[in-house]
Amino acid sequence: MNQNDNLWQVFYKGIIDQNPIFRLALSLCPALAVTSTVINALAMGLSVMFVITVNNMVVSIFSKWINPKVRVPVYITSIATIVTVVQLVLEAYFPELFKALSIYLALIVVFAIILARAEVFAAKNPVVPSMFDGLGMGAGFAGAMVLIGVIRELIGNGSILGISILGDAYNPMLIAILPPGGFILIGLMIAGFNLIGEHNAKASAAKAKAGMTAAVQGGEA
Repeated sequence: MNQNDNLWQVFYKGIIDQNPIFRLALSLCPALAVTSTVINALAMGLSVMFVITVNNMVVSIFSKWINPKVRVPVYITSIATIVTVVQLVLEAYFPELFKALSIYLALIVVFAIILARAEVFAAKNPVVPSMFDGLGMGAGFAGAMVLIGVIRELIGNGSILGISILGDAYNPMLIAILPPGGFILIGLMIAGFNLIGEHNAKASAAKAKAGMTAAVQGGEA
């Protein structure tokens, strides 16, 4: 396996196999709170993607000089600095989004997925793989947020990105954009992704077993 394949595997695992929301069940608070509309979900997803990618790179670069006893405060300081930059940019250029996301932007600092990737991956790997790990995990988080946002906005308002899709005759199910509806939807989607993951694992195991059997039979022949 060449370096490009390795980087692809590092990136891809965050999309499906270790999706922060659907597989690891991390950072469910923003997934529940800001996905009532697609635009809010996308803005939060991209913000987290930027923060986790840049933080992974920073941690990877400076990990050799960080005393292990103070590594967590250093990681949090790095995350807080990057989040502050994101907040200032949104407040300056996208004030409506900044207002809609409000306190949840500040809470990015303590998102478990960002700190976990810094500790588990970035502190132990070079800059480029750490960047791809952040991009993959961030893309997985952003994709999950947008998917949840699309379903909730479509069912709850009959629209996507504020554009009416189902027409005036549609009677919106308002529970979809309320916290109980979001909670139920996210739970069902997590269950669905777990079933898919179990199916893929069984398929991979069966394929590996078949390959070993063929190899043994070939050797005997």
